[in-house]
Order: sequence, then C-alpha cells, then structure tokens
Amino acid sequence: MFLEPQLIVELALMGVCAGFLAGLLGIGGGMIMVPFMTIILESQGFAEEYVVKMAVATSLATICFTSLSSVRAHHQHGAVLWPVARLLAPGILVGALVGAQIAAALPTRILGLVFSLFIAYSATQMFIDRKPKPSRTLPGGWGMFGMGNVIGLLSSVVGAGGAFVSVPFMTWCNVKIHQAVATSAALGFPIALAGTLGYIWAGRGLPDMPPGAFGYLYLPGLLVIATASIITAPLGARTAHRMDIRPLKRAFAVVLYLLAAYFLMR
Repeated sequence: MFLEPQLIVELALMGVCAGFLAGLLGIGGGMIMVPFMTIILESQGFAEEYVVKMAVATSLATICFTSLSSVRAHHQHGAVLWPVARLLAPGILVGALVGAQIAAALPTRILGLVFSLFIAYSATQMFIDRKPKPSRTLPGGWGMFGMGNVIGLLSSVVGAGGAFVSVPFMTWCNVKIHQAVATSAALGFPIALAGTLGYIWAGRGLPDMPPGAFGYLYLPGLLVIATASIITAPLGARTAHRMDIRPLKRAFAVVLYLLAAYFLMR
C-alpha cells in the first residue's frame, strides 16, 4: 500500500520518540504511540469504531521490535534479571491473550476512557517514590504467575509494554530501578507478541477495514514505526545506564497527564 510522504514522516517521528523512551524508561512506547496513532488514523478517514483498537494493536506489534532492540542493550550492561523474566512470562502470555479479546469486545469510547485512566495512573506512579520494606522480596512461582496474568492482561488492553505495572511491582519488592527497567524491557516481547496475535484474531473478517489492515493490526504503520524505533531504542537504553532517570520520569509524567486530559476531552 502506498503511503503519502507526510504520513510516513509522522509515523517515523512517532517511532523515533517511542523507541528512545522504550529504551530509556522501559515503558514500551505504548503510552506515546496509542494516542498519537489514534489521531493519525482518524486523519486518514478510518472508521471511528476501529481506530483506537487499531492503534493499540499496532502499538503492541511495534513493542515486539523495540523490546528486542532495547533489551539487547540492557543485557550488555548485565541488568536483565532473566530468572525473574522467566517466572513472569508464562502468566503474561495467558493474560495478554485474554486481554486482547476483552479490549476487542469493548466499545471504542469505553476503551478510550480506560486508556485515559491508564495514562493518568502511569503518570502518578512516575511521581511516587515509595520506599519498600527492606525485608520484602519477589513472591514464589504461583505468585509470579498470577502477577504475570495481571501485567499481560492490562498491557494488552491498553497497548503498552507492561512497565507501568512490572517496574513498580519489582521496585516494591526491592529490585533496583535499573534492573527493574531492564527486566521490564525483556518482558515487553511476550506481552506484545501475545497481545498482537490476540488483536489479529479478534479483528479478522470485520467489514470496512482499511487497506493494509491485518485484523486490527495496521501493517503499513507497523513497518514505518518499527523501522524508526529499533534505531533509537538502544540509544535510550544506553542513556538510562548513564543517568538517574527518576527526574526524567517525573518530567515525562507531566506529558502523560496532558495526553490523558486530551483523550478525556475527546
């Protein structure tokens, strides 16, 4: 499908920003991609009842690429806790598949409201710096599986990489912030893969879908955004290991509050 030059530039700029933030903050980029992707798809005249779900599905598919790119950089710094990732991954896969079906069944306005609340919650988490009890540790196998269910389900519904839940959860259990961000990046791939497959399945055979749509996934948008984001995700990850990212998270939270307000007003 032929894309207009302006559309390519818009999608590429979004991919550059999303990739850098995915590597820097471990957020997967969904908080940035979904609202702006919704605006871009609406400007193309796509059916209103599909645009938010297509934005979420395309955001998740992009995270498949950004997570692999950023986790490689984090792994080189030895920051990824692979045993933790392996314990959470099975629950995440189940939760993400279920979450995609729930999101596909929700009316577009309700899904937009859910996403607005999610952005506001994520912004608030970035401002809070609660200190966990020194004795608190990660739960056992079943506890990690259950937490994985929660992370996967919520992430799939809102099109995010799961860091808005997994990073606070791990730091609450006394995991160092850089290790929590790095491990969250590793978890982004199973979340994104399962969620994307769920949205493709849920959107199959729908009428009036635009050219280039594969279920709810908008393939031309994915191609441009993923190409741009995998370039900047490692840069964001390397930057995260050279600085204290807490002040930056609080500044980014202000942007998230503005996006949440915009979605609510719409």
